[in-house]
Amino acid sequence: MKKNIFMRHFAMYFLALSAALYCWPLFSQGIKTELSENDKFSLVTRLTARIIGRNHYRQHPLNDEISSQIFNDYFKTLDPNKTFFSQKDLDEFEPYRYLLDDMIEKGNFEFPFKVYDRFIQRMTEYQAYCIEQLERGFDFTRNEEYVTDRRELPRPKDEKELREAWRMKLKNELLTFRLMTRAQQELDAANKEKNKDAIAIQTKSPEEKIQSRLKTIYNEISRKEKFDILGDYLSCVTKTYGPHSGYFSPREEEEFNIGMSLSLEGIGATLSSEDGYTKVVQLVPTGPAAKDGRLQPEDKIIAVAQEGETPVDVIDMPLNSVVKMIRGRENSKVILTVLNKQGGGVPVNIELVRRKVELKEREAAGRVETVKLPDGKEIKVGFITLPRFYIDFKGAFEGQADYKSSTTDVRRILERFKGEGVDGVVMDMRFNGGGSLREAITLTGLLIKDGPIVQVRSSNRKVVINEDPDAEIVYDGPLVVLTSKMTSSAAEIFAGAIKDYKRGILIGDSRTYGKGTVLEVFELRNLLKFINQEFNAGSLTFENAVFYRINGSSTQQLGVVPDIVLPSMTEHMDIGESFNDNHLPWDSIDAVKHDVYDNNLDQHLVTLKEKSEKRIAKSTDFKKLLESIELFKRYKNRKSFSLNEEKRWAEYKKEQQAAEAQEKIYLEASEQSEKNSAKFDPVADEAVRVLYDYRGLGKAG
Repeated sequence: MKKNIFMRHFAMYFLALSAALYCWPLFSQGIKTELSENDKFSLVTRLTARIIGRNHYRQHPLNDEISSQIFNDYFKTLDPNKTFFSQKDLDEFEPYRYLLDDMIEKGNFEFPFKVYDRFIQRMTEYQAYCIEQLERGFDFTRNEEYVTDRRELPRPKDEKELREAWRMKLKNELLTFRLMTRAQQELDAANKEKNKDAIAIQTKSPEEKIQSRLKTIYNEISRKEKFDILGDYLSCVTKTYGPHSGYFSPREEEEFNIGMSLSLEGIGATLSSEDGYTKVVQLVPTGPAAKDGRLQPEDKIIAVAQEGETPVDVIDMPLNSVVKMIRGRENSKVILTVLNKQGGGVPVNIELVRRKVELKEREAAGRVETVKLPDGKEIKVGFITLPRFYIDFKGAFEGQADYKSSTTDVRRILERFKGEGVDGVVMDMRFNGGGSLREAITLTGLLIKDGPIVQVRSSNRKVVINEDPDAEIVYDGPLVVLTSKMTSSAAEIFAGAIKDYKRGILIGDSRTYGKGTVLEVFELRNLLKFINQEFNAGSLTFENAVFYRINGSSTQQLGVVPDIVLPSMTEHMDIGESFNDNHLPWDSIDAVKHDVYDNNLDQHLVTLKEKSEKRIAKSTDFKKLLESIELFKRYKNRKSFSLNEEKRWAEYKKEQQAAEAQEKIYLEASEQSEKNSAKFDPVADEAVRVLYDYRGLGKAG
């Protein structure tokens, strides 16, 4: 494994060297020793253009066609629902449409900042308009319809039509809050009837809530860091090549690394922004703040100070800026000035020492349950939930013996399952969005002896076969893998390998997500070292290769089809690669020779499907699930809502009754469940029954 990590870093170094040589004409133009902020932005813009054009799988030049697409996509990024830019605004910027490719290659970033300035101008006008309109009020007896999704509609023609769009948007938001207030008043009245001493909860008026939201949104937009503004634009540049390409600003790069390593250096608190304050939402149980005990959920942070420095007022500061100030080097100190919820409004200072915080809720989790089947028989099942394939690359490269990885954690869980004598394992990958390809390969290797796991074709169209790095099998018993349309990327590699080896049974939606591209993550600072520059320039991600299963089929666009398809909510959501602009098409290459672990699986599946279909047809749980799906489809397909309060209230009551009926069904199902979990999950229950049937057909571990 350590060799593979080394090879990965060597490949990154080689890419940096290649990029440096390719970009040498750019460097030879005379880079200053000391770079201003604008110099840095210009350099990052040029590097992004040259690296993405040369290294992306598409091998497409940055030309007028791409320029026009960047123009459209940047406005779409800032204003996806066509609410803040009029067609007149776009016409004003139209001269840039076919110049952006040339400007980007020269490091000219004038366009995104000019457009963003107009965006702030429109947001300022919108905020002023809303305050004025809220004072005038609305007539909620008029029969108007508000279209919630304007993406397919033409843009407002001019400022007059723009203000009409604002009026409808504001009226809808205000009506929503009015209905919420009305519903809460009904609930308070009902509670007071049951309990005479009950006190109604005092909340802000709908108008106050709107103004509070406007203030928060405006602060976020107007105080956005320049690097993040440039980052949004450069992501538009990269996404014209593929939907998963992007530019990570230094702040976003930090978040990506945290997600992969499942750890961060800070105080261990989840924060949110509310009315201009930074509010504590929850504390990580093992983090410094939780261990200290003074900081509590609902507390408001009003200032942050580094050790030995003056406190900085963070009221009305964007949340990401506050988070950046609170995080820091391990063992360093940070002082928070807090309005404690129990302190009567008097600020207190809380000094904390930053530590490495493990994000336990995102790691692999396993449990053993003895499930009683309808015929009275029991089966002991090991359940594994894996949200993503994670690895601490830094720890692995440095040779740390206990570096964090999904393979290590799942190995530990499987060994525990064997010790407890489970009859089979269900791996829940329904919400696994992918992660490290290396981890998908090594984790698959825990379940097979050896052999190829995935084929990878790079931008030069050469194919490399990635194999299980060892011959050890940690678990060789019956296996079911749960998938959905949200199972993506590396998780699809795992699912595809399990299916191709006939190592287990896939159960889930009609297909997985369909993200079959390999993402290269390239830190621009590695390239800057070649010109003696040291600053955090962010990272590029881009599709530089495509995954292929060992049967030769790509997972791109079409995903992986399970062995048994079950009804689910995610099946009816607009999720998947086919919904993404600029995605690469499906194709295939030659298959590679591999073992088969159950030669009779195809024959077994005929029987297993028949039994499953009969159970589902008779299942009250699946009947309840199908009712919920129909309710979801009805809401999903709605394109507009009435702005007449009484009509909307009648619709709300009808929908509330349906929702309450569904909630009651779920609660009843949870109470009837013989599992310890209170979650209503007929798909997982059916997976256990399929596992039991599979064992009965001769596949005993």
